[in-house]
Amino acid sequence: MPRGSKDKYTAEQKRKAEHIEASYEKKGLSEDKAEARAWATVNKQSGGGERSGGSGKAKPAAEKKTDREESARRAAKTREGHSRTSKASLTTQTVDNLMKEARAKNIPGRSKMRKQELVEALRKAG
Repeated sequence: MPRGSKDKYTAEQKRKAEHIEASYEKKGLSEDKAEARAWATVNKQSGGGERSGGSGKAKPAAEKKTDREESARRAAKTREGHSRTSKASLTTQTVDNLMKEARAKNIPGRSKMRKQELVEALRKAG
């Protein structure tokens, strides 16, 4: 099918494009621009003409569910905190992340510490 051919469109899509084109022409657009916009609108609404081939069947519901679960697991993993390569990046972490790390290292008095104090205590705890 050559580019621009409308052979693969249904009769309904062709009628819709004609109607939209007439509306654009009525608003003062040139015939070429009106036709281009009309077909762009039809393509956006219906995904284009009937095409052979394509992606085939949609994913089964079970596969979609496992994909969602895997995506949720990955998202939860990233929310756990970021691994650091150097001690200098302590200052770039949030207070919540620093507090979690201080809790994991059992640093006394952590609940009353400010961010800079947490950073210093974590550096000392190594």
